Formats: sequence, structure tokens, C-alpha cells
Amino acid sequence: AQMNSRAALATLPVLRKSDLPALQRGRPPLGGFSSDELQRFGRLFVSPGPIYEPEGKHDDAWRASRALHAAGFTGGDIVLNTFSYHLVPGGFIMDGGARCLGCTVIPAGPGNTEQQLDIIEQLRPVAYTGTPDFLKILLDAGDAARRDVSSIKKAVVSGAAFPPSLQATIKARGIEAYQAYAIADVGVIAYESLAREGLIVNEDVLIEVVRPGTGTPVAEGEVGEVVVTSFDSDRPWIRLAIGDLSAILPGISPCGRTNTRIKGWMGRADQTTKVKGMFVRPEQVADVARRHRELKRVRLVVTRTGEADAMTLRAESDSHDPALQRAVSETLRSITKLGGSVELLAVGSLPNDGKVIDDCRDVR
Repeated sequence: AQMNSRAALATLPVLRKSDLPALQRGRPPLGGFSSDELQRFGRLFVSPGPIYEPEGKHDDAWRASRALHAAGFTGGDIVLNTFSYHLVPGGFIMDGGARCLGCTVIPAGPGNTEQQLDIIEQLRPVAYTGTPDFLKILLDAGDAARRDVSSIKKAVVSGAAFPPSLQATIKARGIEAYQAYAIADVGVIAYESLAREGLIVNEDVLIEVVRPGTGTPVAEGEVGEVVVTSFDSDRPWIRLAIGDLSAILPGISPCGRTNTRIKGWMGRADQTTKVKGMFVRPEQVADVARRHRELKRVRLVVTRTGEADAMTLRAESDSHDPALQRAVSETLRSITKLGGSVELLAVGSLPNDGKVIDDCRDVR
């Protein structure tokens, strides 16, 4: 049958992002979804899972330039890019898009707050890319240390929730920050424009919103799971279900862009979640428990504390030894690449409901 309509596309099976690690292990190196000739790619990334992701050799391989342009980035801008450049594609996604527009990029990566403040004062970047949490950390640290961070006037943020309270805080500092919706497998899927009425789906990407667990498209405006089809010779995807919830908005954006709009990130359809821009998966939590035989049932609870993501591993154990608590915390950081606290509970304290990750953040 010809694939010449959304109705025809909806007859094909859904491929779940959460299945990619096993599929790549079963058919290394890339699961058969991209060329096995790794030399044809410019870079090869390793995201949590692990999931191996190739990058093409062409400019703006992750389609970030439109998102940056919509946020007012232009040639000659100096951009402080605080997404990670270490093994994952985050830093390169925004880096490639910014340089495609003629921007000059500072490949700062996350963390090292004091050094970043030095960089901002000396190089005077006008634009920021990174998580909204880290932008606030930089602004607060600058205030506390009486450092001049006033050069930053615009931002594209991604990888974490950007609730209205944090939006207001950033705007009060004179920074116009816009959201981009991106994943390591596809690049930028959708982005916010000056109209700030939903996120506009990127070109060369087709989005469906389906009823979770079925692959059946839901009505416009109804919340469901985001499924992505991308037309990319290096990373082609057909109906990749990425586990995020959203809804398609009616009509076109007041800014004049005519592509489909989505409401934005509205939570997770599965237990895999994103913390500080990094995916955390149930199998990673289970791996922490496997490495410490003293642990019984475990649950990772994700919250927001002071406009930043926070996670706590709640673990049942007969032992409440502080040394065990510290060891589990170190293992959690080693496996997820994120810091988190650990609570040791009496056996039987956690509900027997099969939940491994409990995302308690309010995304309204």
C-alpha cells in the first residue's frame, strides 16, 4: 500500500523509543534503523540506555536553526551553549543550529558555575542555550557574587519543564526565553515562536498524537502520546513513540508559521522520564537495586525543588546503615549521570503497584 496520507501512516505499527536499547543489542550497532557503515556519519553518540545515535555530516543535522531563528538568534550573536557535549548530542544539536545561522558558539557545557560567570563577564554572550534550570542557577549565582550577567538577552531552553513561575522569573531579568522540544534520536521536533501559543512542529518532521499503548491517533486537542516520523536519510524514523504526552492545537500560529502546533510537553506516557535534560529509565533504577543486594523494592521519585529538578531513590531495606545509603547514592549517580538523594525505608513501605519511577512534578 502507498504511504500517501496520515490515515495510511496510522496503519503501520508503532516503534517504542524504550525498545531501542534491546533492538540495538539484538542487531548491532544501530538496530537496522540507520546504515551499519558507521564511517558515513560525522559523529556517534551514546545516550542513556544505552542508545547509539549517529549524526550526519551535513550542516544543522539536528534541525535546530529554525528554533533558534524563531527565538531571535541571528548572525553575529555570541551564544553560551550549556548543553552537554559529552557523549550525548545535546550540545551539538544547538551548536550546529547556531553556527548555521552565523552565530559564534561558546561550548560551555553544564556545570562549572564560577567559570561560566567568568566567561559571561569577559566574552559577553547575548544568547543562552541550555536547560531553564541552569539559566536560573547562573542568574542567581551572578546576583550572589555580584557578577555582571546582563549581556544575556535571549535564550532557547529545552530538556526540562519550564513552568510559568520560572518563565516569569527569567523574563523579569530582561531575557526572552523560548522553548524547544528536542530528543537525541530526532533533534528539534517543535519550537516556540514570538506568538508563544504552542510549539510549531519542525519541517521534515511529522507528528501524530496517539492513544497511549494503541498507536491510534486521537482527536485534535485530546492529550495522547507523541509519535514522530522524520524524513532524514541518516536517522529515518517511522512512527517512533517517544513516551511524551502532548496535544495538537487547532489552527495556525498568529506568528504566521503554518505548520502543525502542539501544546508542548505535558508529562510522560511511560515511566521513563527526563531529569535535568537526561532521560532516566526504569531499567536504570532496577540496575541500582541489583548492585546492592540489601535493597528490596525501590522507587525513584522526581520532584521540583526551588525551580530545579530533584530526584530521590526510596528503597526498602532491612539495613539503615549510612554507609549503604552513601554507596547507593554513588551508584545512582554512576548509572544515571545525575545526583540524587537516597531514603532507606522499612520493608513493605512502598506500594506494590509496579511503579519504578514516580514523576511528581507539576507541569501545568
